[in-house]
Amino acid sequence: MRYHKTFVITVFGLLALWPFVVGSYGADLVAKIMIYALFALSLELLVGSTGLVCFGQAAFFGVGAYAAVLLAPSDGGTPSLWLSGIESVVLASTFALAVGALALRTQGVYFIMVTLAFSQMAYFIVHDTSVGGGTDGIYMYVKPTWGWVDLDQPLQMYGLIWLSLLVGFLFLSQLLRSPFGRALAGIKVNEQRMIATGFSVYPYKLAAFTISGAVAGAAGYLFAVKDGFVNPELLGWHLSGTVLVMIILGGLGRMHGAIIGAFAFVLLQEFFQSELIFGSFTKHWHLGLGLTIIACVALMPSGLTELPRQFLDRLLGNSNHQAERSQEELT
Repeated sequence: MRYHKTFVITVFGLLALWPFVVGSYGADLVAKIMIYALFALSLELLVGSTGLVCFGQAAFFGVGAYAAVLLAPSDGGTPSLWLSGIESVVLASTFALAVGALALRTQGVYFIMVTLAFSQMAYFIVHDTSVGGGTDGIYMYVKPTWGWVDLDQPLQMYGLIWLSLLVGFLFLSQLLRSPFGRALAGIKVNEQRMIATGFSVYPYKLAAFTISGAVAGAAGYLFAVKDGFVNPELLGWHLSGTVLVMIILGGLGRMHGAIIGAFAFVLLQEFFQSELIFGSFTKHWHLGLGLTIIACVALMPSGLTELPRQFLDRLLGNSNHQAERSQEELT
């Protein structure tokens, strides 16, 4: 619990100060990473906390993004920030509810394939029809506003993304500490034992799936508003795979691991794409990124979140820190 509070205060404090100490590129990059971090939190709720490996998470992200553009006033008026945001989240969560109602009747690899199938269906709807603008995508010419909030101002856009990530992180963290979250943890460990004790696990999994879709939709909405553009790639299977790698890299089963994983993945990507460092090798940046991720997973099976613990294990001794760790997990 103490580590959790320290993480929130330190990381979100640094993120709040970041745009005041760097240039526009640095602030824009971190804003993009925070959107991906919120997206990763949505998948962490399913994979790390409930044990449901979803390979269609990008569909909910894309629905939220496309809703932000398609539901804008047709007369060219300025959309309302809160109204358009709520509409995007509701549409993404409704789609997640429909997908989950069917997909959760399967298990294992069948569940993975069904979620992937629904994601690809959504992808081809926006890719092959005029609804989503086809392969060219759609531009958002007027960003939403609310009162004095002007999202054309980079600092205000950054602040909205920062606040959304903070609220999303705190909400999901408290949710997992509630009786509902304890039930999800039980389902992850042993679903059959939960059924034997009298729990109807299907409603719990469907609720988690729907909440996850809503959070992913919120991230998609922020992505569309920030960049002012959406295209079918936002619903592609590769984006679902990318966010899955993020939470694995950060450490499954920990909400802060999703944030760490998102930052690590995007920063590694930027590093290997740097022509200043790698020159012509940047065209093979996927190779460097892939090898680095493999090394991280091999050397740190529990993810990057375990680095401080591994350091303390060596500094304080395994026995002392193991007792401290056990006490922290109990609280």
